[in-house]
Amino acid sequence: METTPAFGGLDCRDCEEYFSAEEATHRCPECGGILDPTYDYEEIALSQADLEARSFDGMWRYEELLPFPEEASVTMEEGTTPLIECPGLAAELGVAEVYIKDEGRNPTGSFKDRGHALAVSAAAQRGTSDVALASAGNAGQAASAYAARAGIDSHVFLPSRSNFVNKAMVNVHGGDMTVVEGRLSDAGAAAEDAISEHDWYSTATFVTPYRHEGKKTMYYEIAEQLDWDVPDAVFYPTGGGVGLIGMYKGAREFERLGLGEGIPRFYAAQSAGCAPVVEAWEEGNDQHDAWETPDTICGGIEVSDPGASPWILEALRESDGGAVATPDEDILDSAIAVAQQEGLEIGATCAAAASGAWKLAADGEFGGEETLVLLNTAAGNKEDDILRSHLMRKGI
Repeated sequence: METTPAFGGLDCRDCEEYFSAEEATHRCPECGGILDPTYDYEEIALSQADLEARSFDGMWRYEELLPFPEEASVTMEEGTTPLIECPGLAAELGVAEVYIKDEGRNPTGSFKDRGHALAVSAAAQRGTSDVALASAGNAGQAASAYAARAGIDSHVFLPSRSNFVNKAMVNVHGGDMTVVEGRLSDAGAAAEDAISEHDWYSTATFVTPYRHEGKKTMYYEIAEQLDWDVPDAVFYPTGGGVGLIGMYKGAREFERLGLGEGIPRFYAAQSAGCAPVVEAWEEGNDQHDAWETPDTICGGIEVSDPGASPWILEALRESDGGAVATPDEDILDSAIAVAQQEGLEIGATCAAAASGAWKLAADGEFGGEETLVLLNTAAGNKEDDILRSHLMRKGI
């Protein structure tokens, strides 16, 4: 495989065994744990001035901190999304500044593009003919798009509740789509069976080691866009937690390399109808218990059994952050409030971040001088029917 000079291979989060990228492709061959890309940071000479001299034109500007060089990657110039200041929200939350990182500006309209740029690059370098995964929607759309660009066949398993845009675009990109009755867990079971039967290359979250690695570039950009000032808190709409873990890793890397001082407080925001991470956090546990009966309109974060919860909870503890759950009604209200007050279109699911920040502000979490960053992980028009229906129920 063609890799970057400092990329050292893959470490298992569970048994701590090391593997080269050539010998391990997905989960740990020894224990089945999550593999995490590792680097020789002593070999990385990267300064703020170096980055400032580069064009702000995609996540590959951080090539030294990624496993594969841009020239060997499947890319559509994903990344370098805007960080938009929202003074009205700051006033309402009683803090100094609020910014929304708008990942809806990526090629397929979500932050899933960052992860699939790397995951499909790894698959392509291995000569893979077929990639496959189960998805709530956005990851499936991204997988089909990047697979198409690489000339690879894609197989996407979606629950029946996935939105029309995702389903349509999987078809448009030429993906083989299977719609499974039930929830994401049902689609996941069907995907696992098919992947095992056909020996397809999985790009599922935390099955491939590379999805969270692409997501860490969101934090790199936030730090630069704030002129190297570390935000006080980052709110992330949390299902499987891949973006939160990626940003936490990215913040620690920037601190280690002297590109930022300290790390922000990370907050996992969930729906009250499916909040296994919040429940584990509030009970002081190191791992979640599966949420028995998920009940939320926010399909993208309806992950009842997040396999990486120990890592998520570690990120929350080590950053002095937290976890917060709010009802669907409040989440949808938050998406509409952002659209009407700031003009920004954020996804119905993604608005869990804004709703969580509102709740903690009301609970007195902030002192008034903070800078908050809210992640909008997907374009609002992917779930416009949910938001419009919510308005209609209110008689608006």
